[in-house]
Amino acid sequence: MGGPVSCRSCGSNNQNTFRGEIAIHFPGRQGLDKPTVWVFPDISLCLDCGTAEFVIPERELRRLAGDEDAKAGKKSQ
Repeated sequence: MGGPVSCRSCGSNNQNTFRGEIAIHFPGRQGLDKPTVWVFPDISLCLDCGTAEFVIPERELRRLAGDEDAKAGKKSQ
């Protein structure tokens, strides 16, 4: 327990963590009118196969899911 986590794709232990800057765009023509959602996650990257994993923070996840309160910068009750 507590050792390196194997890559879910290739099983390699050759992984490293990087800071990321990711711009997420909504799909389709209707997405052209929606603002880009920026996230700055820690990214776990397999240095053998290139598989990357990261978690989108809750606030940005709500924006992507269409929660209007999150888009307006309000806290949900």
